[in-house]
Amino acid sequence: MADHIPYVDLDTDDEITKLLFEGTTKMLGRVPNSIRIAAHSPFVQLMYLPFGAVSQRQGAGGVLSSKLKEMVIIKTSQVNGCAY
Repeated sequence: MADHIPYVDLDTDDEITKLLFEGTTKMLGRVPNSIRIAAHSPFVQLMYLPFGAVSQRQGAGGVLSSKLKEMVIIKTSQVNGCAY
């Protein structure tokens, strides 16, 4: 069996991680599993979350449409042989 990184519990006692989860919920409506993994470094995630939102979501400050961003994601997945 492969080793894996465990999810950070949503009911954590760590104040910085709580802020991360609250901010993520406000922005996305939930806490995705990728954020629960990345929460092992909550300071990094607090800085990355706004950047990720701008780069991935239309109307969050980016200049590219969501349609174009999705096309880039699909093409990148195809080029790298990833199932999307």
